[in-house]
Amino acid sequence: MQSLTQLFYKYTGVMPDNVEQLSASGSNRRYFRFTAKGGQPSADGGQQTPVSLIGVQGTSAEENHAFLYMDKHFLEHGLNVPRVVAQSDDEMIYLQEDLGDTLLFNYIAEGRKTGVFCEAEKQMLRKTMRALARFQVVGSKDFDYNQCYPQPEFNLRSINWDLNYFKYCFLKATGLEFQEDRLESDFERLAYILLKHRMTTFMYRDFQSRNVMIHNGEPWFIDFQGGRRGPVYYDVASFLWQAKANFHQDLREELIEVYLNELELYLPINRQEFHETLRHFVLFRTMQVLGAYGFRGYFEKKPHFLQSIPFAIENLRALLKDCTEDYPYLIEVLHQMTEMKQFKEISVRRPLVVRVYSFSYKKGIPADESGNGGGFVFDCRAVNNPGKYERYKYITGQEEPVIKFLEDDGEIFPFLDAAYTLVDASVKRYIDRGFQNLMVSFGCTGGQHRSVYAAEKMAKHINDKFGVEVQLIHREQNIENVLPAKEITKKRDA
Repeated sequence: MQSLTQLFYKYTGVMPDNVEQLSASGSNRRYFRFTAKGGQPSADGGQQTPVSLIGVQGTSAEENHAFLYMDKHFLEHGLNVPRVVAQSDDEMIYLQEDLGDTLLFNYIAEGRKTGVFCEAEKQMLRKTMRALARFQVVGSKDFDYNQCYPQPEFNLRSINWDLNYFKYCFLKATGLEFQEDRLESDFERLAYILLKHRMTTFMYRDFQSRNVMIHNGEPWFIDFQGGRRGPVYYDVASFLWQAKANFHQDLREELIEVYLNELELYLPINRQEFHETLRHFVLFRTMQVLGAYGFRGYFEKKPHFLQSIPFAIENLRALLKDCTEDYPYLIEVLHQMTEMKQFKEISVRRPLVVRVYSFSYKKGIPADESGNGGGFVFDCRAVNNPGKYERYKYITGQEEPVIKFLEDDGEIFPFLDAAYTLVDASVKRYIDRGFQNLMVSFGCTGGQHRSVYAAEKMAKHINDKFGVEVQLIHREQNIENVLPAKEITKKRDA
């Protein structure tokens, strides 16, 4: 890190005011944001302007060299990649322009969580697919593939590496027994089909939404150092079948059409042949991804990759429904693998359901039928009780006289505001983490007035704010109601 700081000083003429280490996801490379209030003079020679740069420290000289070559080449061809502004003589560290903090993965976060993508998200995905086509073709012009690392092209050796990655780092780790010679025979058939489609285009190889940044309203590409010469299908499969992307099939097909319309500006395309070939690459890429998740998750113990496994398994299940008969034993093994107990019991698409109860403390706190051990329990008994008065004894917190009493009294409002703050934070995190059940209970003396009113308000609040399904149960009244999930319209910049 000290050497990066010295490189920053050498380039800007000032020491950084702040250094922040950035997440590197699955990479062994280290990334830092260097910022300084004053750096190089402005264009008119006046006062120095603030500067922010990304410092990168690699572990492989060959990989760094590949990135630096590619970055310079892509910039010369007018493609959106971060400009490297300074590098060490040994190429082990370098500084590049700061594109901000918005990954495409985060830009489409709401759509990924719900499966419903707003128009702004779709528009950015369309831009990305068009940019990919240009990158693959324009980026390949005059490209020296001998500069690539570890392989100059998508070839039999690289295919075998990835298939063995899946076999040894994931499949064997599941404990499933299989006949290795029969599996290898199908691997050979798959490799033969993949290699039938040799192309002179640039293959990004790890093209996914975490490697696309949104800068000035446009997609910019990062972490392309593993690229090589190869077929365009691989990157399309990587992006549209990314484990956590949650693209539904209709959106995938739309984005493929957008991509092909752009690609046709550069290359002749047989669309039927493209779709037929793509399915083989989707299968191959899915196995490669599982191999990576197995290695990074099972062996390196990185939680992000372990969390992604259920999503990749779900993708694989969908693929196997319409899978090719070209690899009968491989398909049989994959079917068996997805039906194993550790994967079969995982459902990654079920949305969060919140159950809101009212109850009487005299009869005990409601049991949690989901098996998660319960959730929030709020005690309403400190709030002024309408049940003390004869005229309210035979009506509930759903009815206007009780509602008016509680709201005119006013004690219920700060109580609910505090409850909203706590529950909102959990609902948001539960949605982010893919949890399926949350329980919120309100208790009072008889489970009739204050708890019923509070449960009604909380159920509507959660449903309106987050759009998730809310099951409302007034236990002592034997009343149940469901507020169905709904799409929440949020304004997001295009």
